[in-house]
Parts: sequence; C-alpha cells; structure tokens
Amino acid sequence: MQYEVRKRRKKDHQKRRTSQILWKIEAIYKSLDQLYGTQGLILRASKLDAIDLMSSQDVRDRILALKRVLWENPTLTELDPGEDLEKTLNEIEDLIAEKFARKAVEEDLQQRIQDKMNEKYNEYLRDLQVQVLKEQSSSRENAQTLKKYGQLEKMEQISLNRSALEILRPSSLEEIVGQEKAIRSLVSKLNTPYPQHILLYGPPGVGKTTCARLALEIIRGRQQNPFGPNAPFVEVDGTTLRWDPRESTNPLLGSVHDPIYQGARRELAEDGIPEPKLGLVSEAHGGILFIDEIGEMDQVLQNKLLKVMEDKRVYFESSYYDPHDERIPRYIKKIFEEGVPADFVLIGATTRSPEEISPAFRSRCMEIFFEPLTPAHIQQIVEMSARRLQIHIEPGVAEAIGNYTAEGRGANKLLVDAYALALNEDNRDPDHLVVTCAHVYQAIQNSRLTPPVYARAGHEPEVGCIFGVGVYGYQGSLIELEAIAFPAQTPGQGTIRFNDTAGSMTRDSVFNAAAVLRQTTGKNIKDYDLHINVVGGGKIDGPSAGVAIYLAILSAIEQKPVYQDVAVTGELSIRGRVKAVGGLSEKLQGARQAGVHKILIPADNLSDVPLQMDGLEVIPVKHVQETFEHVFAG
Repeated sequence: MQYEVRKRRKKDHQKRRTSQILWKIEAIYKSLDQLYGTQGLILRASKLDAIDLMSSQDVRDRILALKRVLWENPTLTELDPGEDLEKTLNEIEDLIAEKFARKAVEEDLQQRIQDKMNEKYNEYLRDLQVQVLKEQSSSRENAQTLKKYGQLEKMEQISLNRSALEILRPSSLEEIVGQEKAIRSLVSKLNTPYPQHILLYGPPGVGKTTCARLALEIIRGRQQNPFGPNAPFVEVDGTTLRWDPRESTNPLLGSVHDPIYQGARRELAEDGIPEPKLGLVSEAHGGILFIDEIGEMDQVLQNKLLKVMEDKRVYFESSYYDPHDERIPRYIKKIFEEGVPADFVLIGATTRSPEEISPAFRSRCMEIFFEPLTPAHIQQIVEMSARRLQIHIEPGVAEAIGNYTAEGRGANKLLVDAYALALNEDNRDPDHLVVTCAHVYQAIQNSRLTPPVYARAGHEPEVGCIFGVGVYGYQGSLIELEAIAFPAQTPGQGTIRFNDTAGSMTRDSVFNAAAVLRQTTGKNIKDYDLHINVVGGGKIDGPSAGVAIYLAILSAIEQKPVYQDVAVTGELSIRGRVKAVGGLSEKLQGARQAGVHKILIPADNLSDVPLQMDGLEVIPVKHVQETFEHVFAG
C-alpha cells in the first residue's frame, strides 16, 4: 500500500516538473517573440534549421531548438542524455535577459541619436528658412548700389587702344637689340639639367625683364632642362613688396591667417583653426620667380628668401595650431608639419652695381651683365619701332633720338611723342604722315632732355687738355680734364687749385702725379701756380683718373699738345706704374660712343676688354711713360 502511494507521489512530482519545464519553455518562446518579433523569430529559426524542433511535442527537441536559435549554432543535433534540463533553461533565461538588456541599451542609444539628428535637422531647416527669408525680404540691393553696379557695367563697355609702348615691346629674343651675349648666357644658364639662380645687372630700358620672360618661353618643355610645358613665370617688383615682420602678411613667402585677429575662412575660424596663405614662391614652384629691382627689397626679407631658396620649401608656424586637433583638415596639417614646396629658379634684375647687392645673394646666383646701348643700337630700335607702328620717318630721325637717350624704352617714348606731334599738325597730309627731325627736337624740348654724352672727342691737339673715362651707373662717359701752369711768383711757393667737388681720392691723384713728375722730369710742381679743372665739376669716384691728371699737368708745364681723340684710364702709383681700374667695359663703350679712336688702359685690365670693340683701338700700358707716344702730338 505504501509502495503504491510513493509511486503515485513520484509520478505526480515528475508530472509537475515536466509541466514547469513546459511553462518555462512557453515563457521563453514568448520572450523570443518579443525580442525578435514573430517574423524575425521564424526567419531566424528557419535559417538555423530549428522550425521542426520548435513544433515538436518532445521537450528536449524544443530546448534544442532554443539552443540553436540563441547560440546561433545549427550543428547542435541533440542534448546530452544526462543534461539537466532545468539548468539549461536557466542558462537560456539568463542569455535572454542579457539580450533584452542589450536591446534596451541599444534602443536608448538609438533614440538619443535620433533625437540629436532631429534637433540638428530642425536647426538646419530653421537656418534655411532664415536664409530664404533674407533673400526674399531683406536684399542688400537698393537704388544707390544698383546705380553703381550700372556704372561699372558701363565702364566695362569702354576701352582705349593698347599703349604704344606695349605694342613696341619685343615679342622675341631676336627683337632685343644689343644684348646678344647676355641673351645667349641667360638661355644657356636656364636650358640645362641644373639651372641656377641668376642676377641680371644693367641700366634701365635695355631689355632685362623682357629677356627673362621670353627665355622661359623658349626653353619651356625642352628635354635638357627640368622646366615643364606649363612651368610658371611669376613676376614681382622688389620696390613694391611690402610685408609685416610679425608675419601677418607676406605676399612673397606666404603667411598664416589666425582665426581671431586675421580672419581665417568662416568654417575654420569657428573651430579656431589657423589658415595658411601661400605666397609667390609657392606659386612659382617648378618655374621661375622674377624679381625686378631686387636690390630695393628689404634686407630681412632678402634673408628669408635665401632660406627658402636653400630649403626649397616654405614652413609656417602659428600658436593656434594644435597637431592633436582632429578637426584640422589634412591639407592644413600637412602644410604645418611638412611645409609647402617652393622649388623655383630665381631671376633678379637690378640697376644697381654688384657691390650694392647682398653678398649672400651674389654667392648663390650666376651673374649676367647687360650692356649699355650705343647710338647705333638706339637707331636700330627706332627703325624697328617705326615699322611696327607703320609710320614713316625721314632720314636723321633715328640718329637724333640716339643722341638724346641711351635706353630702348626712352627711344620709343621719344618716337611716339614725335609721332603724336606729327599727327596733330594743322597742315599735315592726311594720306602721308612723316615724322621729321623737327618733330623729334620739339619732343626733346618738351621733355627737357639733354644728351647723355656731354664731352666728345675732337680732332685738333690741345695743350693741357685730355680725356679720362668714368662710369656713372652702367653708362661710361668721357671726363674732360684741363690744366694750366704759370711760373710761381715766388719760386718754390707755387699754389695748386683743384675742384673740391671732384673728390678726395682725385685730389690725392694730383699729389701722386706731382711725385711722378718730379721723379721722371726733375721738375718740382711747387715752382708753378697750377690750376687743374674737371670740366662740369662732377665727382670722380676712385683714383682711375690718376694717369690722365698726370698727363694734363705734364702737357701744361711742358706745353706739349695732346691728341683729342685719345682717352686714358688708370690709377697712377707714386712710382709711375699704371694700376688696374674697375668698370672697364662701360668705360670702353662710353669712349667709343663719344667718338674716341684710341684708349689707353692698364695692362692688368687687358683680360676685361670685350671681344668686339670695332672702331676703338685699345692700348695696354704698364708705366706712364709708355703713354707719351700715343698721347702727345709732338
């Protein structure tokens, strides 16, 4: 009887336990339905091959289906025979609870994200609405602004003809007159695998800027140089370059616009990001940076430019730059951390002498010298310009212009001025316009021009008068020296009168000449009242007139006539030796332009004589006595 009771109780317990397991399974399936949704649960079970197991009457099959769905493992085939089903169900419940918690967190996060997106979207819509309202209802245009806009449009419809000087500017290197050697040197220095920085020296109006422009056009894209077909030519005037030492502005090298004080772009300024502004050196990358009048640049700016030329890069700094700020655009980060390429060839042009240019620049640059233009060159330019303007000029016009200017630009200005005078004459022939010498001289008078060459060689020998040669800028010219000597009223107490404006070094040359005179002739200069004059009263820079002063004094004392088509240059030592001088090329050109046929130069300067000196005989001398046979007429 007791055995039956225990057996019935055990059976009831197993039944209750099975019922509890079934209730748990049903509850779990309901939870899965909430977690994945009905369709989601069916798709998930189908993918994991658990549909049949879920509808099975066997508890173990239904639990196996749950494990496949939750563990996402379709390879589970059956439960272990000794597996505790209640423990397995508890694990399944814990896993479902974790998934519910994760889902709740994700839904909360997604809701927050959606709220933020809605907020930003609403702000964006409001901004668009405000912008549209502004465009529709608050236009900045009014009657006054529209009137000014109309004036600008009207101005665009009016244009004058091109400037005559623009038309007459050379368009090829062949049209540049008198600079064949300089052009050949410039092209050869650029058209090489290793182009160098270059300095161009020369007087104004001889073609330095035009040569630089045209040289790049000729060599651009050739295989033997690194310049590409689109290599840039960036031109700037050194006299107009302005920069702030605090680096807030620097058009040459570039600068940084800080977000607070200098106004970077709005999208950068709002985030406090500095904005680099690239300069001309970066614009010239891969090409040529041409700086006209480079000698006029600020010295500190020159030194900064030298640093860029050495590094071939420009580096920027800003206290607002934070390398760890992830909002900074990549290009700005690259600029601040690596710099900006600035690999260019510098061509600097100047009218100054080499001694006035920074030695640091000169040491890094090749140097090319442009020659002053002769009257023959000016005549050639005038004739070429007349053909371009399609005007007729009478014989003598080109020669007249060549006598009053040594610049190609100045010659063209005179020709254009004379053409305008001829065009506005009352009695002119409308079908046949001719520019005459009278028009040229009238233009010369209107412009108050004077000939660049004052002293000219003569034909008759004269006593006490000789020509030295000087240089002003890049233009050589004759220096007319004259001397007159009288026996001193009191022997041994003679006086010397000399131009004070000629300079102290030239005054020293007088005393050097007195020493040489006493040494070579035995005559004491103090036995004479001597007056030495530099005609025109100009200052002579340096001792290069020493030999000429000695010969003028000797001619005045001994009454020896001097040839007037001979010029002399050279420093005189107290031992009578003729020492080397500077600016010889310009002096020779100036002497030839003034009509000199023979010039005596120091023997040490013989290597400085240009190869072509047609019409001028150059005689090298070592001692002053070697000059006598060439200078004195008898």
